[in-house]
Amino acid sequence: MIDEKHDFLVIRPAEEADVSLLAEFIRGIAEYEKLLDQVVADETILHESFFGSQPSAEALIAEWEGKPAGFAVFFENFSTFMGRSGLYLEDLYVNPEYRRKGIGKALLARLAKIAVERGCPRFEWVALDWNQNAIDLYEKWGAEQLKQWRIFRLSGENLAKLAGTSY
Repeated sequence: MIDEKHDFLVIRPAEEADVSLLAEFIRGIAEYEKLLDQVVADETILHESFFGSQPSAEALIAEWEGKPAGFAVFFENFSTFMGRSGLYLEDLYVNPEYRRKGIGKALLARLAKIAVERGCPRFEWVALDWNQNAIDLYEKWGAEQLKQWRIFRLSGENLAKLAGTSY
């Protein structure tokens, strides 16, 4: 990926030296979503997840006038119907002091470009139901809200319980 510049904005791929910055952004989004108590990822875990022998995610860093302003974490998923990988946005976050400068849209546009370059037929993400500002923006930009789908999650004790079930 090539760095892109838009006036005072640079969007670049995260590098190993950015692990502490990624952790800081993750805490920022978790605080915004009122979920800070659920963050267990530390720099060791993040290093392995982004830069280890089998990376499971990628990240983009947005810098405004040379200062870290936001990030996006993404990975490839798979569509059995399409028979190809898609791009999934896990987190998009812009620090409060840098909001309303087009950074979030620039990050999404860069991810859309990555999806197209990789031959991904779709680019997906979720939004919290209370984040109407984000939902309105996504719809304004042409994203379709898939209201017929519900997200399910197994974690903790329930995950372990199902994993221990004989089949």
